[in-house]
Amino acid sequence: MRIKKYDFDYSRRSFMGKAAIGAAAGVLAPLWSTIAKSGEITKAYPEELLHIEAYTKGAIKPGDIVTADNVEAVKNLLDPIAYNQVKTMGRRIHIVETTTDVTKLFPHEYLEATLANNGKAKFDATGNVVTSDGKPWIGGNPFPNAQTGAEAFANLTLSWGRHDQSVYAVRDWDISPAGDLSYQYDFVWAEQNAVALLKDGPYWAGHEDKLRYQSVWFTAPNDTKGTSFLNIWPYDQTQFPELYGYLPAFKRVRNFPTNQRFEPLVPGITIFLSDAWAAGDPFLTWGNYKIIDRKPMLGAVSGNFLNDPNWSRPVHGGQKGQTFFDTYMELIPETIVIEAEPVKYPRAPVSKKRVAIDTRNMMFVSYMTFDRRGEVWKSFEPAFSQYSGPAGTVNDGSHPAWSWTHVHSHDIQTNRISRFIQAKEVTGGYKSAWNMGSVYDEYMTIQAIRRLGD
Repeated sequence: MRIKKYDFDYSRRSFMGKAAIGAAAGVLAPLWSTIAKSGEITKAYPEELLHIEAYTKGAIKPGDIVTADNVEAVKNLLDPIAYNQVKTMGRRIHIVETTTDVTKLFPHEYLEATLANNGKAKFDATGNVVTSDGKPWIGGNPFPNAQTGAEAFANLTLSWGRHDQSVYAVRDWDISPAGDLSYQYDFVWAEQNAVALLKDGPYWAGHEDKLRYQSVWFTAPNDTKGTSFLNIWPYDQTQFPELYGYLPAFKRVRNFPTNQRFEPLVPGITIFLSDAWAAGDPFLTWGNYKIIDRKPMLGAVSGNFLNDPNWSRPVHGGQKGQTFFDTYMELIPETIVIEAEPVKYPRAPVSKKRVAIDTRNMMFVSYMTFDRRGEVWKSFEPAFSQYSGPAGTVNDGSHPAWSWTHVHSHDIQTNRISRFIQAKEVTGGYKSAWNMGSVYDEYMTIQAIRRLGD
């Protein structure tokens, strides 16, 4: 009997071996060498990892919808919370083709910088990312072929949204355990990188000791309107961000302690500052990074920009039919699954987080946290897309934009879900935009958050 070299279990055996030794991504060929040569991934993976119909032996194909009736065929491709949402809560997941063209998984300038600067990053004596001559990072993923948990989290942390500036107009709905709408918020989340700039960089003169400025302010409803927060991140990832908040009821700005990164921003919402991009804290304030698995997964990384005037999307599931957004997922050929612990947060209610990262673009596709007892607590599941589709194309300059489209944040211990979209516009006239030039004076100072709150 002749055994085929690339039989159905070849990928599984390859991933098991690589997880044990921290090897590079790719099964048939090194992934990032393949991308650098061709801009696509097909020569790096066998058929079973590029086509979900082959992986599931015909049980699921693009165009199908995963429901409670067929979810067992992809159970091992979902994190436990997503699986339970489909199996017991009426969630449906639309399946699309695997993206092989990596230009559709990045902002254009960020991918160009990742390719141009590949091999120029290292960790210094403190564990921070620097260039070969010891300067702050210069743009793109510093470790596109990450082989350790710390390298993967450096990719996530150094540029969250992968644009120099991002302003996200966010509309949030908070769903009770009974499936009712408990709260609805409009807010704006803004990011300004200070280093690794892609357009006018790599450094913002006078701010080279900072990584980013990030602010969030609520615009509706009236009882939370004006509540705002400002994070100022040092470049040194061993240091905590400065966190300021403006509370309209007290008409003053106050400095918040670091451990309030693990608390809801406003009543009823399940989102913490620590949750942002699965890397809401400096990556060296977490530790004990471990790669625990390499595996294919389902992830919402393409096809999620829908034809809606305000970039909204249909909802379904739960007891009242309004718990989940329609989401489009694809078979991701390879993810790195990493666990980390909050080593510099002795009072953190979180004992560890588990994050699955797509090796094609080093962006997270699944994030779960565990409470102090080690029990699963929350998931924070993102969806991404190039902003091109039935609604036309939205540019971030001269190229189609790439960004997140929506998120499900599920506290499974209380069974409360926050679901939110990146809207085109929210209350107050704020609109989503990227690479619009510095937004520092307008949104990123203490004076600014006080002004936004009045």
